[in-house]
Amino acid sequence: MGANTTICPGVTIGKNSVVGAGSIVTKDIPENSVVVGNPCKVIRKINEKDRAFYYKDQPFLEEDIEEVYRLNNLE
Repeated sequence: MGANTTICPGVTIGKNSVVGAGSIVTKDIPENSVVVGNPCKVIRKINEKDRAFYYKDQPFLEEDIEEVYRLNNLE
């Protein structure tokens, strides 16, 4: 959630979504989305390549990755 974001009543923001600063959220936001603007719009989806890039410098064991997937119901 960026600074100065306005979220209208009754709106749902999906898990793992990013809302840009100054955005006005008037409609439900799907999971794994990057949204910006007034009213905000989906500009892209967050995918596995993004996750791999974000965590590329962190040493994980295969068991750790499986646990993250299990906890986030991504299996």
